[in-house]
Amino acid sequence: MKKLVPLTLGLICALAITATAAEKKAENRKPLTAEQKAARKELIAKYDTNKDGKLDKEERAKMTKEDKAKMAELAGRKAKKEEAK
Repeated sequence: MKKLVPLTLGLICALAITATAAEKKAENRKPLTAEQKAARKELIAKYDTNKDGKLDKEERAKMTKEDKAKMAELAGRKAKKEEAK
């Protein structure tokens, strides 16, 4: 019983910290402008071969490096660097 109280308190604190961090991340994201929405829609239309309105793993793999960087920029994150082979 003595071990259960500190364990429970630790778990509650960890969950509270995680929830706070997630809220701050969501607050920092700015909504897309009309130009960004149009560019994103254009990129999806260009690579969406099955016309489901989303890019799946295979469709994203066929994107050019420039378009991947543009899509990442539109989403507000940095493009991933490809590993050297």
